[in-house]
Amino acid sequence: MRYEDAYRRSIDEPEAFWADEARAIHWHRPPRKILEYTNPPFRRWFAGGETNLCHNAVDRHLDARGDQLALAAISTETGVRAHYTYRELHREVNAFAAALVSLGVDRGDRVVVYMPNIAEAVFAMLACARIGAVHSVVFGGFAAHNLALRIDDAKPKLLIAADAGMRAGKVIAYKPLVDEALALAASPPPHVLIVDRGLDPSMTRVAGRDLDYAALKKRHANADVPVVWLESNEPSYLLYTSGTTGKPKGVQRDVGGHAVALATSMRTVFDVGPGQVMFSTSDVGWAVGHSYNVYGPLIVGATSLLYEGLPIQPDPGIWWQLCAEYGVRTMFSSPTAIRVLKKQDPAWLARHALPEFRWLFLAGEPLDEPTARWISEGLGKPVIDNYWQTETGWPVLCLQPGLDLKPVKFGSPGLPNFGYDLRVIDEVSGEEAAPGEKGVLVARPPLPPGCLTTVWGDDARFLQSYFSHFKELWYSSLDWAVSDADGYYFILGRTDDVINVAGHRLGTREIEEAVATHPSVAEAAVIGVHDEIKGQVPVVFATLKAGTPEGAARADAANALRERVAERLGAVAKPARVYVVNALPKTRSGKLLRRSIQALAEARDPGDLSTLDDPNALAEIRAALDRGSDLS
Repeated sequence: MRYEDAYRRSIDEPEAFWADEARAIHWHRPPRKILEYTNPPFRRWFAGGETNLCHNAVDRHLDARGDQLALAAISTETGVRAHYTYRELHREVNAFAAALVSLGVDRGDRVVVYMPNIAEAVFAMLACARIGAVHSVVFGGFAAHNLALRIDDAKPKLLIAADAGMRAGKVIAYKPLVDEALALAASPPPHVLIVDRGLDPSMTRVAGRDLDYAALKKRHANADVPVVWLESNEPSYLLYTSGTTGKPKGVQRDVGGHAVALATSMRTVFDVGPGQVMFSTSDVGWAVGHSYNVYGPLIVGATSLLYEGLPIQPDPGIWWQLCAEYGVRTMFSSPTAIRVLKKQDPAWLARHALPEFRWLFLAGEPLDEPTARWISEGLGKPVIDNYWQTETGWPVLCLQPGLDLKPVKFGSPGLPNFGYDLRVIDEVSGEEAAPGEKGVLVARPPLPPGCLTTVWGDDARFLQSYFSHFKELWYSSLDWAVSDADGYYFILGRTDDVINVAGHRLGTREIEEAVATHPSVAEAAVIGVHDEIKGQVPVVFATLKAGTPEGAARADAANALRERVAERLGAVAKPARVYVVNALPKTRSGKLLRRSIQALAEARDPGDLSTLDDPNALAEIRAALDRGSDLS
């Protein structure tokens, strides 16, 4: 089928289109209605249908491919490789589900998962799905403050944590972060279930609260836990993402729509089917990890590779070695990872024969043309960009080699995916921009299956965050874009104060709040600045309270601010540079001119400064940039 015909049908006849796509998953009870859309922009896909993500990912494959490899969990940090057939995965998930039930976890209860890329993280997610619990995976190593915010919003019945993760050979102890987060949280769960990897021999346990997973698994090793059939629109999981305020947003995903969208995209976008192998390098704590490390490959009966480690250790060829060993067909990674590899000897790209390898997909941040060309030519394989968000859960813009591969245009993530009725809208007039004209990328609701259904516990925030930016009811991506005459889209960056650091979304407001907790800080502005490797990095400009000494003490303050951010938000948010200044540029109404600061930091025109309250403040920024970061 031609892409144009399939896409047009998904927009003009959405119920017929998605009714056909829904046949790719198992329904315990067929949907009563494919789309209910009586309260825009809220919608209900496959209303009345009953299904289960775990059943679709595991149980339904047992007869046809029970002895096929389902999951390979590989850690170059610990040297451990663990392999699970579908039958073995079924057994592990049942044991984990029984452990959850024994701790009182029930349908609709939330479970926070705080683990690295290990097999037990996958077992935990699938076990939650099996019994109808709502998992919320938090990126392993996030700071205690960040974890506490998510705990208080989700109010979980249980927290599941590993003792530690590893990165570049360094042990990152998770349990002390968990203990601190629970001390900070207003709604801590009654129990913490610990997956002890033996990485932190000094780990302490709180009697009565902290439980050992190995002991519970042994007790429930032979348990058979029945699948809980869920109505299609019940929540499957929460995934928190940064916003323009300090409070993270709990993106809520449904069950049926999520399963159908993943089944569709695995076939049409990623070109992976039963018995084939997909390798996604994402962390399970991110949206890609949920969709294409765990649920997507398993739903279609494929094999998923789960990787803990760096792309350059033990050597820069490790990823391609794994692709060769396991016969990977499709790989999904990020531009940042490829830019890291780009600093290595390109001979590593050709060291391993890859006869099964067909596609390398890259997403999470804009993909620059030199990086795309370098990896494509080095591997001798097609490189396909794609664009999506935590909120959408699967690609918004892409090419579809599994259906009808259109020409690759470097710099563009491609064409609209099924069900996404996209426009580029002028932010002032609200009118559609002409090809080549910059505007905001928007989608006409109803959003297709798989996208967020609301913000957890806060419908008003869902509406305000995504649907309040124009007079007409549009879903705003909050990304600048342009389209061309062929219908391809190009993403230009964020319209709000969220920055993208190596694919990790960070709210500048969150970082500013962390900086402001330091007792010497009077005011702070945080911007995202272009970085060759990570795409963007956070940069801090701070004024100090009167009486703070200059010289060495000022450098000490800058270092302290950097560490304060890492302490509260995690290492991923640590500022690349800190500038201590005497004033920050503001408008006469008191609004910080972050975009002007960012322009100066990137050696661009700061734009219209007619509303600037104090011209000397801008000179302060210029002088600080000339002087260099105050970090010692």
